[in-house]
Amino acid sequence: MKRRAALLTLSAAAWHGWINAADAPAVSDAALVSLLKTGGCAFMIRHAQTEPGIGDPANFTIGQCSTQRNLSSAGHMQSKRLGEWFTAHGLQPRQVLSSHWCRCQDTARLAFGRYTDLPALNSSFNVAERQPAQTAQLKQRLRTIPAGHFEVWVTHQVNMTDLAQSWPQMGEAFVLDGQARLLGRRAF
Repeated sequence: MKRRAALLTLSAAAWHGWINAADAPAVSDAALVSLLKTGGCAFMIRHAQTEPGIGDPANFTIGQCSTQRNLSSAGHMQSKRLGEWFTAHGLQPRQVLSSHWCRCQDTARLAFGRYTDLPALNSSFNVAERQPAQTAQLKQRLRTIPAGHFEVWVTHQVNMTDLAQSWPQMGEAFVLDGQARLLGRRAF
């Protein structure tokens, strides 16, 4: 019931334009690469495409991928395309950070071959009271990324929407500056 209410609220927000993907600046790949090379920012990506569903099954357990909604074959290919895009543009993130959810870890592993878990990137889909503290932690981390460096954060829609006030599709990335301003976005 709580999950359904949250979905209806977010759907209504998107419908009414409160969270509008069109509000984010459209930038070319060259501009996105330039932003990342300039640094002081995060490349925050919603995990790649999953098997159909919303949230996780009732028996969901962190660390047990068989209990979670996982990447689909399309999500595996999407993750690999993400990594190929970084390689093609000579981009090396300072760190690759991920939610503890398997779909985020798999996105990071397939794209970058490495990741470190960061609890602030975990989903708060069914635990909305955690969101303010997680968002504050992510904003603080954004302020510490130095010029000339960027980080990749693999996370969930709820975190990206709360931080950037925009709704990402699966496999879509936002580039956020040190003030959590949305500088650009790209789908993979």
